[in-house]
This record gives sequence, structure tokens and C-alpha cells, in this order.
Amino acid sequence: MKKPILFAVLFFAPSLAFSAGETSTFDAKTAERFAKLALACVGKEYPNKISHVLNSDTDVAPPHKLTPAFYGCYDWHSSVHGHWLLVRLLRTFPDAPFAAAARDALAKSLTAENLKREAAYIRGEGRASFERPYGFAWLLQLCAELREWDDEQAGAMSANLRPLEDAAVERLKTWLPKLSHPVRVGEHDQTAFGLGLILDYARSTKNDSLAKLATESARKFFLNDKNCPLNYEPSGEDFLS
Repeated sequence: MKKPILFAVLFFAPSLAFSAGETSTFDAKTAERFAKLALACVGKEYPNKISHVLNSDTDVAPPHKLTPAFYGCYDWHSSVHGHWLLVRLLRTFPDAPFAAAARDALAKSLTAENLKREAAYIRGEGRASFERPYGFAWLLQLCAELREWDDEQAGAMSANLRPLEDAAVERLKTWLPKLSHPVRVGEHDQTAFGLGLILDYARSTKNDSLAKLATESARKFFLNDKNCPLNYEPSGEDFLS
């Protein structure tokens, strides 16, 4: 995926302060600041906002028991794109001072056992809408990023992710044909943003059936849009257009 790391700005930039004399060039120094933000949260369990359907008493558990790979960063999707950010930064700056800590954090999270439990969790009863589409879209970005990285550790983590990756793709393929109208709010549920990340993953991994579904869905929902009233944006909680 040859996208700029500017995706990360969407989520972490509010925590970064640049002086008037600094530029916005994404160099190693800036990368280290982003890496420190991700490293500070991927293993931080609390505070935590769980989007969780309880089916029985056994579903009452701390976040690291429910989703043992992605329990940090306040919520599941933030943990996922925090891990994606670490992978992207490692690929871009492999010899940076943060590289060893980032590799250790990824290795701790992305174990085969953790990810099998994550896959079992999202396949649980009553969880068909869990993190859909936003969290799953970011998960697929993480999967694609690892696949594209020519690195032994990345290859192992990519293989570990496969059960969760397959479960997410399965959920999305079941959901998209049933979606009658796009969600247009500028928040996590927005259909356009999710489709963009899903299509990027599908093309990167040569998943032709998912790419076809994402493309057809985008055309169905947005091809005939005309005269969008941009003066209505942003609303009070938007972080997407």
C-alpha cells in the first residue's frame, strides 16, 4: 500500500504540537513522535470503552481477556490502527531508535493464540455488527501492510492474523450486499471511508471478489451523487468529510 502515513495524522495529530517554525515534513524525528504515541497506548488497557454484547456471565471479563491482541488505546479500532501505525513506521524507518520497542510491542500482541481468540470473539453470537466497517477496515489495512513488508517477523505475524483477517472479510462480504443505503455521517460508521480502506486492501492482496463487491457498493451508493451541500459540513462530531 503506497499511501502516505498521513492517515495517522487523522488520529494522532491533535496530540502533536508544532511550533510556527516547523514544517509538516514527515521525517524520522516526526515518525518517532508518532511511534511514541502508539507505543504508549497499545499495551495500556485502561481507560477502556468496550463495544460488547453479553451472551452469558462468561462474557463478563476485562478487555485483555476478551480481545487479547487489541485491548489498548481506549477501544478496539484505535488499538488496531495503533498497531498498523507501528508497522508502517517500521517499514518506512527500519533503523529508527523506536524500532526495537515497536517490534517487541507487535510481537507481544500479534501471537497466534491471541489472534485465534480475537477471531473467535468476533464470530460470537450477537456480534455481527462489531467494529463494522471502521474497525474491520483498519484491521485489513494492518493485514495488507504486514503482507507487503519483506521481513521475517512480519511474515509470521501476517500468518498469525489470517484467522481474524478471514473472519473480518467474511463479515464484510455478508454485510455489504445487505446495506441498502450508505451511512454519510462524518464519524466511524461512514460507508465511504470504510469502503476506501477495504478496496485498498482488496487490491493489495488481490482479493478480486472483495474488490468487486467494494467497487460495486461504492458505485451504487455514490455514483449518482450531485450537488452535495458542503456548507452543511462539518457537524459537531465529524472527523471525516
